[in-house]
Amino acid sequence: MNAPPSAPAEATHDHIARARALIPMLDAAGPRIDAARELPPDVVDAMHNAQMFRLLLPRSVGGAELDPATYVQVVEAIAAGDGSAAWCMNQGSGCSMSAAYLAPQVARRIFGHSRDVLAWGQARGRAQAEKADGGWRVTGTWYFASGSRHCTWLGAHCPGVLADGTPVERTMLFPRAAASIDDVWYVLGLRGTGSDTYSVDNLFVEDDYTLIRDRPELRREDGVLFRFTTMNMYASGFGAVGLGIARGMLDSFVNLASDKTPHQSQAMRDSHVVQALIGRSDTRLKAARGLLIQVLADTYAAVAIRGHLTLDERVAIRQAATFAICEARDVVNALWHEAGATAIFDTQPFERRFRDMNTVSQQVQGRANHLELAGRHLMGMQINTRWI
Repeated sequence: MNAPPSAPAEATHDHIARARALIPMLDAAGPRIDAARELPPDVVDAMHNAQMFRLLLPRSVGGAELDPATYVQVVEAIAAGDGSAAWCMNQGSGCSMSAAYLAPQVARRIFGHSRDVLAWGQARGRAQAEKADGGWRVTGTWYFASGSRHCTWLGAHCPGVLADGTPVERTMLFPRAAASIDDVWYVLGLRGTGSDTYSVDNLFVEDDYTLIRDRPELRREDGVLFRFTTMNMYASGFGAVGLGIARGMLDSFVNLASDKTPHQSQAMRDSHVVQALIGRSDTRLKAARGLLIQVLADTYAAVAIRGHLTLDERVAIRQAATFAICEARDVVNALWHEAGATAIFDTQPFERRFRDMNTVSQQVQGRANHLELAGRHLMGMQINTRWI
């Protein structure tokens, strides 16, 4: 397949600029996002107006179809304002890549309106999809559906098999109103993601509204972006969420250190410990960010020529994404402790970012065993490809 031309450079820079323009609003809205346990309507409106939920959609249905290296910079900027907003955006963007596996008229039905958002979560227990005339009967419960409170469609992953007996995961798509939503999202951090649990019972889903992701022979879009798997993009995007949260934390810490003089102590700005921490933290974030962007840019260029990702490239994306989360967490925690008692107050810009970052690192994308996987691969050992 021949790849379409990349988006003009000015268009990609425009997306980054629009995301950065949202940072002050998102930062100010952070306490409201946290308290509401979802993105408030004005925040959702602002992100829709900036087209932040359409970045990985095919151009054929009105999406931006951004290259991955540009995309993660947009996510990072949103996360510098608020981690929950960025998490929802990345989750919904990964879900939107399913449009590449749908018939064009179905993709337009689901994503055709500028405010259409698809969300889904993990199956709790064994979800069931039984074949019926013209579709499937679906029963099950799914959880961690980030962004489900402002979505218009939901997806449900169900186990299945192909005609040759190959096990697969089939995703069923249906309007949000068809599901029963259970508000369970009372958590430490990323409270604003509203990652609720949802269920359906014997719901009929037409064949055209089902898909099997990440199988090249089933893909209907030729763009280079869609030769990346949804897992590649989830991993990269959530790595960028961590980097953005940490960058926001560091910027706030620099402001604090410039003005604060602890009780019976020297000014923070004159402390060699503080100066070294700022320099070291900035270096760590730049290094992790640079690695992630470079790996994605190099892979995109290679895939545009070759047509597919290699195992080496898939491992490198996972390695860079998990490294970004780990570095961001360590930076945030070091800054949190050095900020002293100031950091514990809700009115200060540290406490929410501390909780959000340590919630990001608890998620499957931040597991240390992803780096173990990279090590196994580098030694030529067999690896589990589930998370790459």
